[in-house]
Amino acid sequence: MAELVADCPRCGAGHITLDLAGENFSRIEYGWQHWYEAFCICRKCHDGSVIILAQTSAASQVNVRNIGLGALAGTLNDYFTVEGYLSLKDENAEQPPEYLPADIEAAFKEGATCMAVKCYNAAGTMFRLCLDFATKSLMPADDVDGLTKRIRGSLGFRLAWLFDTGRLPEALRELAACVKDDGNDGAHDGTLTEVDAEDLHEFAYELLERLYTEPKRLQIAKERRAARHKDVG
Repeated sequence: MAELVADCPRCGAGHITLDLAGENFSRIEYGWQHWYEAFCICRKCHDGSVIILAQTSAASQVNVRNIGLGALAGTLNDYFTVEGYLSLKDENAEQPPEYLPADIEAAFKEGATCMAVKCYNAAGTMFRLCLDFATKSLMPADDVDGLTKRIRGSLGFRLAWLFDTGRLPEALRELAACVKDDGNDGAHDGTLTEVDAEDLHEFAYELLERLYTEPKRLQIAKERRAARHKDVG
């Protein structure tokens, strides 16, 4: 029986041996790195956990898919790193819009995870961070069209200025009401409700799609069209 040495998510025992009882191939990253969900039983508490495993570069030549985790020689630690375990945070956590900058994608994913586990203040803070990153990138270098230091420094004032100057679609203005001019929307003083957090989530999702996803999809479509016409020519 294959073994894994890790911290038990159920009883908290550190560096304990867990026995592999089942496996599910998850995906391949970078063209070689196999990811698995391994169902393991702790030898101390005898409870089961789903451990997330990622193949190490040192074992990249091993054809894990063909032989399976249970047939690997030695311990699973010789081939994989432990990346976490399946828990409530993985339930219904929404994926971000496509083609986001890395910092915005990370903040959105964290916000979505917080929503899934009902941590609404944390979720609202992360969605505000997404909006902060995205709107700062729209700011011109010079103070034009009434732009001031106060507007630059406040998410609420910044959004209003972007709408008023036509730099954001007017159709999104109503959704932006969840972000107050003075920042007093509960994200800072810990009073956000589920409704408040969902409002911030919805606005962040729609804005990010407009700013990043839709332009990238159009670019990809144009590139495909150009390639088709090049082939015909």
